Amino acid sequence: MYQKKSPELLDCGLAVALKVIGGKWRTWVLDCIIREIRRPSAIQREMQGVSQRVVNLHIHELEAYGLIFKKILRARPAHVEYHLTEAGEKLLPILRDLDNWGNTHKHYLYRDNPAFIPGSCAYSAEDARVDVADQRPAS
Repeated sequence: MYQKKSPELLDCGLAVALKVIGGKWRTWVLDCIIREIRRPSAIQREMQGVSQRVVNLHIHELEAYGLIFKKILRARPAHVEYHLTEAGEKLLPILRDLDNWGNTHKHYLYRDNPAFIPGSCAYSAEDARVDVADQRPAS
């Protein structure tokens, strides 16, 4: 089994935050839940090109970290939805700030990258229906 050569900095706030929201798809899963796309199949459809197995893996990791929780709806047929926990809701302003930073600097950062296509992002955190006053998705 692979063992890391350097220990994880589990007492460092920034290292912990990046471990929890880092990774390729976790923030996208959180963004889906914020935008009220809460069923695993709907999240997977939103994340075109990402396999269902990878989406489910990230959902379960976010649940294990305590950022989201599973709600089983007893409708017929029964289905599952994911919602933000209190800790997950506290990430909303941070994710919004990260989105704003990325939007402000993307043209400079990717100016020489031929894969950068301005306007290719279908949404941004500014578009998410979030009530800034209480940091919860608006109903």
